[in-house]
Amino acid sequence: MYCLVNWYDEIKYKANAVRDIDLKEVLNMTEAIQDKFDKAKWHTLKGVISISGQKFMNWNTLVGGGGAIDLVIHLKNLKFIDAVLWLSDTFLSHGIEASSKNNPRSKPIFKPPHKDETKVQRVMHYLINQRCIPAPLIQYLIASGKLYADNRSNAVFLLLGKEKMAVGAELRGTTHVRWQGMAPGSRKDLGCFYVKNSNTKKIVLCESAIDAISYLALHPYCLTISTSGANPNPDWLKSLINKGFEIYCGFDSDEPGDNLANKMIDLYPTVRRLRPCKQDWNEILMAKE
Repeated sequence: MYCLVNWYDEIKYKANAVRDIDLKEVLNMTEAIQDKFDKAKWHTLKGVISISGQKFMNWNTLVGGGGAIDLVIHLKNLKFIDAVLWLSDTFLSHGIEASSKNNPRSKPIFKPPHKDETKVQRVMHYLINQRCIPAPLIQYLIASGKLYADNRSNAVFLLLGKEKMAVGAELRGTTHVRWQGMAPGSRKDLGCFYVKNSNTKKIVLCESAIDAISYLALHPYCLTISTSGANPNPDWLKSLINKGFEIYCGFDSDEPGDNLANKMIDLYPTVRRLRPCKQDWNEILMAKE
């Protein structure tokens, strides 16, 4: 009973510490993208979300709520305790002071998560055995430094910018706690995760690093790029189009994915839709295996 009470008190303490984290900062740590024209609007994998202070509303699902915990529960389909632990791990455990309307702070500077070679087998097992990605492709990505394991057994997919400098990272949980998000301070406007198997003019855009890798495993002769979330207008897209690349939008086969693809094509008519026959490219890869 003593341990149970201590555990309950710890969760209560963490909940109080993370509840008032600025919703914009929570969205920044997920795969959400702020609208370029309406700064209160965010494009997420769950649909378009508007925020006002500590309140949010998803206009696709007509679900709303208040506070950081409610938002994480909604975005990640987590239970209350798991949402509290995710917020605590993402913000407090990284030494980032949680901000609220009474506690403003500047955005964190990106520092690549610490590499832990003792956890790499766990990450490889997850990606190869559970996500069915071919082992040689995972080994290549690890050897290139674009993929590694951090000290929490997360798979770290680096976003590379100019001069191949790391400007951010997608994180994917590989333990019993399934979650995905961005490393603190990630700058999706300055770079992206990409992988290619040959010199080609064909580029396929996907919503996540795992999907980008999965598409390349299915169709090797192309360059695949992750937009690291629901983003119809990545900052680097126009430059690729101007360079003459053949761009395909390979977002998920669902309503949010279709909506994002339509918005991207409205902005850039030369982009063509490439719709997965299942939910996403990794699901197709797993079914094939």
